[in-house]
Amino acid sequence: MPDSGEIREVRASQGVDSQVRVFGVPPADKASPTDIVDGFLEAMTSDDPQLQTARKYLTEDAAKNWKPGAAVTVLSAGIDRFSVQGEKDPAGPRFKMTGKMLATVDERSAYQPDTTGGRYEEFLQLVQENKQWRIATPPKSLVLSESDFQRIYMPVNKYYFAGGTLVADPVYVRQRSDPDSRMDPTTQTVQSLLAGPSKWLGPVVSSSFPAGTELREGTKSLAYDGQNTLRVPLNKAADDVAQPQCQKMATQLMFTVKDLTASRLDRVEVLREDRSSLCSVTEAGAAGIAHRVPSPDHQYYVDADHRLVRMKLDVNSEDQQYRPEPVPGPLNPPGAAGAPAFKVGSAAVSYDEKRAAVVSEDGHALHLVSLTTAGPMPQPVLTGKGAKPNGLTTPSWDAAGDLWVADQDPQNAALYRVPAGAAAAQKIDVAGLDGGRITALKASPDGVRIALLVQKDNRKRLYIGRIERPGGGKTDQPGAVSVRELRPAAPQMADVTALSWAPRGRLLVVGRESGGVVQARYMLADGSMVAASLPGAAGLVAVAATEDERKPVVAASQDDGIVWLPPGAQWRTVAAGGKAPVYPG
Repeated sequence: MPDSGEIREVRASQGVDSQVRVFGVPPADKASPTDIVDGFLEAMTSDDPQLQTARKYLTEDAAKNWKPGAAVTVLSAGIDRFSVQGEKDPAGPRFKMTGKMLATVDERSAYQPDTTGGRYEEFLQLVQENKQWRIATPPKSLVLSESDFQRIYMPVNKYYFAGGTLVADPVYVRQRSDPDSRMDPTTQTVQSLLAGPSKWLGPVVSSSFPAGTELREGTKSLAYDGQNTLRVPLNKAADDVAQPQCQKMATQLMFTVKDLTASRLDRVEVLREDRSSLCSVTEAGAAGIAHRVPSPDHQYYVDADHRLVRMKLDVNSEDQQYRPEPVPGPLNPPGAAGAPAFKVGSAAVSYDEKRAAVVSEDGHALHLVSLTTAGPMPQPVLTGKGAKPNGLTTPSWDAAGDLWVADQDPQNAALYRVPAGAAAAQKIDVAGLDGGRITALKASPDGVRIALLVQKDNRKRLYIGRIERPGGGKTDQPGAVSVRELRPAAPQMADVTALSWAPRGRLLVVGRESGGVVQARYMLADGSMVAASLPGAAGLVAVAATEDERKPVVAASQDDGIVWLPPGAQWRTVAAGGKAPVYPG
């Protein structure tokens, strides 16, 4: 321990340590108003989900009616508080709490970044009760600094269906179990799943659980048995569902829960209220019902001769000589030698790896070509108004088989969609661009979200938009597909240079924070940052990941060409001179 140096105040929010448990201290007898306020603010950061100690700083009525669990206000730093001499109520001291807003977590546990740069502000009114100072007006929600929030809460995914495909809906739950109710993270997450999707994702997904479905009354904790089976007892609302619907319910539970546990989950069984079995699903059965995108056979990139090539990456191979081959079809006709007839600038490959969308090297034209049959080069399905560097962006396929691309021409900037099987591109309405220009995009594998890199006022910011399709009654015009409710996906980043969707509904983003260096980090689609980052991201200009976590992250480096990062390893160079790496999607 140091025996010299300056004296510094220590706050509970100075750092994050998931191994540390924080317990509130009850108010001392005859504590001053300032001590009451400070003790209450510290007690709000405790690991007690019911905040019993924090309630001891409140009046009896306030303690009984305070419901901070309904929402969380997240501040970028600690709460600043100062006394305001009784402006409205002379009964006792009044304190003002302020701080810089970072985000909120709503009643459905969904995280929403604050983009206004506004200030949090609330007042605490103190009164005397039984000759003790107590707080009569507690804050409307739980108020935490960013570091305390990260210590107390953890991100999890719950899953809902969209067109037969499972979609990850990120939320936050408390990491610690409640010693009284034994409300562990698994049970919290299942309750959140049953309550329904987040408000932002709600218009484009559906739940297989009937309205009013809850855990059976008295269920305090969900546990696994010796056969790695999770049994979930529900109330009467789910007693009479048909087997196909029940298996979809079990599939939602399987995918929601399996990421939460370190132990293996082989089977989920849904129980009626009388605890008889309603249905069950195995891990393999759930995978079939979920209709997730297939694991890719190849990784693709554009070589130094502007040719689209592919290669298989075996992360376990001792042979480091990876052998790319030109993709079959019109791009590389049999017997062709020398420079390709069509120079590729960027490309996207469909999830079944049977088609490719290629943008010409000058960024002017978009073609759809077969990767299974030979033939002449087809006519473009879209011709951009601009040209390189303001030509068409790298295209992207979604799970529905639609193709997305944007024209970067400053005078004609627009987002386009080529419907599956169609030969003409459709201009897509994007609500909330406010004069911004899309310079890069990536449709999510589930087909309900699209990541857009938007340039405005010489700054590039990353947003997630919700893709609304006809059939749900949510579009402005019958039959129209639109992108709605853009939300910031990387608000901490001052500049984003590359992006890709990653496993479990996350984004892999290359960029830098204000005053920082370039780094590659995983982020949730709700705009909250995940701690995991990739080593040595300097020099990366493009990045690609896939839903299959066994496949390496692939990137383009300014110095080394195509590089890849196997799980738990370091970057390796696989193709010098290559650019524009993509996985199917």
